[in-house]
Amino acid sequence: MTTTFDFKVGDGPVPAHQHPNGGGWVADSATVADTAFVAPNALVFGNAQVSGNAQVCDNAQVYGNAQVYGNAQVYANAQVYGDALVYGDVLVCGNAQVYGDACVYGNALVYGDALVYGNARVYDNARVHNNARVSKTPVRVPRSDGFDFILVPCSDGKDRIIAGCRYFTLEEAYNHWNKEHPNYEETNIILEALKKLYELQKSD
Repeated sequence: MTTTFDFKVGDGPVPAHQHPNGGGWVADSATVADTAFVAPNALVFGNAQVSGNAQVCDNAQVYGNAQVYGNAQVYANAQVYGDALVYGDVLVCGNAQVYGDACVYGNALVYGDALVYGNARVYDNARVHNNARVSKTPVRVPRSDGFDFILVPCSDGKDRIIAGCRYFTLEEAYNHWNKEHPNYEETNIILEALKKLYELQKSD
């Protein structure tokens, strides 16, 4: 007798099984490696693929044609779907969503209510969080000391600067890297460049 499970996406009960490593439900149409972990309340369905040492934990969902592999972790209520790719040492958590043709890799962190979608690429040590929305590759300018400055649009209408652990509106960024700051001059040039590059990207 075929075991079925209703993933609550309008398809009704479909053939599925509980993953041996964690016990979460996996549709028979999906592919999940034995080395991967799917927590009891996590779901993997559609044509999704989870491989390597990837972990799908808590109430997270991976579905559609999405692929999660390497040491990637999808936690809490996060969702990865569409044709999205998540790999490397990535962490996607909170209520974050990665979808469309988006690709998140390296040591990137996507969390809070963040959305990464479209053709966006989020990678290396990038952090996308709170209400950030990234639909294209974020505008990024490196500073000479190794910090990457990234400008992302947010749902409250205020663009924000991500730099290391900093998550500032443009006004906050200018206030923080003021004339008293040792990196004031270079950072001010970077902030101005980010604004111009972002305007160009929006006009594409």
